[in-house]
Amino acid sequence: MGLILVRYAGEIGIKGRNRKFFVRRLRRNLRGALKRRDIAGEVWSEGQRIYVRVDDQALDAALDVLPRVFGVASLSPVHRVPSDLEAIRAKALEIARQIDLQPPTSYRVQTRRADKTFPYISPEVNRLVGETIYEATQARVDLSDNADVTIGVEIRAEGTMVFGQIIPGPVGMPIGSQGRVFALISGGIDSPVAAWMMMRRGCGVIPIHFAQSAVERQKALDNCQVLSEWSFGWEIKPLIFDHHEVMEPIVDRLYEIGEERWTCLFCKRAMIAKAAELAPQYHVQALVMGDSLGQVASQTLDNMIAISFGAQLPILRPLIAYDKTEIMRVARRIGTFDISTHDSASCPFLPDRPITSANLEHLHDIIARLE
Repeated sequence: MGLILVRYAGEIGIKGRNRKFFVRRLRRNLRGALKRRDIAGEVWSEGQRIYVRVDDQALDAALDVLPRVFGVASLSPVHRVPSDLEAIRAKALEIARQIDLQPPTSYRVQTRRADKTFPYISPEVNRLVGETIYEATQARVDLSDNADVTIGVEIRAEGTMVFGQIIPGPVGMPIGSQGRVFALISGGIDSPVAAWMMMRRGCGVIPIHFAQSAVERQKALDNCQVLSEWSFGWEIKPLIFDHHEVMEPIVDRLYEIGEERWTCLFCKRAMIAKAAELAPQYHVQALVMGDSLGQVASQTLDNMIAISFGAQLPILRPLIAYDKTEIMRVARRIGTFDISTHDSASCPFLPDRPITSANLEHLHDIIARLE
């Protein structure tokens, strides 16, 4: 059987009396990730660590999906040995040979001694195990973070784990630990990233897409499918509405009263109003938008104030301080970038000169005239 050691995010570890709730949710989501890939396995806690046991044949598949579970800081396929120095040395050397450790590859040994009854302190274990590996392989010792290979040793009350691989996780909070939110999802780059970031903070996300065209609709659905590959513990079920049905009456009236420059702002206000209308039905507590301050005309500070004015839902903007390069970097990491940049259909309602500096007095005036 393959054994995997899961380390949860540090902010979960400092939750005090509430930590059990977050760890329990994380275990549930890990089980959900295995189930989603049809992997049979066990998930349980011992001390401040979570363990996953799967068949050896399923180990690679588990190591592929589990690093996508929010709340995981890192994980390692491990070998459990008796808390005995010779047993630790033998297993560490076996792992080094499996890795084919030899010059000029560098290595280090890192020990975490949680069980203080073990007779050797961490630096002594590092030195003694490191000597064993060096004598057998002649590989180069490098105690810095630049070492090519790290052989890890965790000495805990429940036993000692030895490993030669650390796979980073996405950290964050387990999905389902922070309530539900709507996320406005377009076919562009920003909004799927904003949704992903709120998932990473523990929210169950319900995407809402206002379809302008078949191209944009499909891009939004494809991005929702990518997000579902990160959403363990919560099923992504997008809601799709016809953008023309929502916006055309408003746009016609704006042109009638000579305020077509405000179209983009009233478009977003209409989306926010629709989300607020649906929120009680879906037990949603907030709305997520992909705004980045100053990126486009509707995302100036003045315009965002006007867009948010009177909203019946709290509006969360996780990308507010990100620039486009940073957003694209996250989009590439999570797998939505290629979808978002493939093809494109411009908004049919986009005015020639959209307003960039809205003020609330004028907004009130337009609302009154529209009504």
